[in-house]
Amino acid sequence: MQQRYFLGKQDKLKSRKVIQQLFTEGKQVTVFPLKAIWMTGAQSSSLQAAVSVSARHFKKAVDRNRIKRLIRESYRLQRNELTSHLIQQNLQLSVFFIFIGNELPNYQLVSDACDKILQKLIQLTNETNQ
Repeated sequence: MQQRYFLGKQDKLKSRKVIQQLFTEGKQVTVFPLKAIWMTGAQSSSLQAAVSVSARHFKKAVDRNRIKRLIRESYRLQRNELTSHLIQQNLQLSVFFIFIGNELPNYQLVSDACDKILQKLIQLTNETNQ
């Protein structure tokens, strides 16, 4: 069966309550230029994610939107391994990606950082589940 790469409405982290809880109780993983704040918890989907870029470093909305688009695209293409791992472990995971760089990145830089973060999340969820 062919693998599908999509990012639907149920895969996006939107709940203010969950995001607030994520920032107060969540754990951090940093791989420059991304920082991920994550937490296992109860939500409807096995994996939900959100993306943020600082307006302090990127004044133009065009630049912030481009960076968010790059992060979402790299996450969308690489998240299937993490999703299958979470389903196997019967876990729910919330992740909030924050761009911490100061310059406009290229896709390769964001993709590599996202891949490393997702691999670390697989390891960390393995450790916390056992």
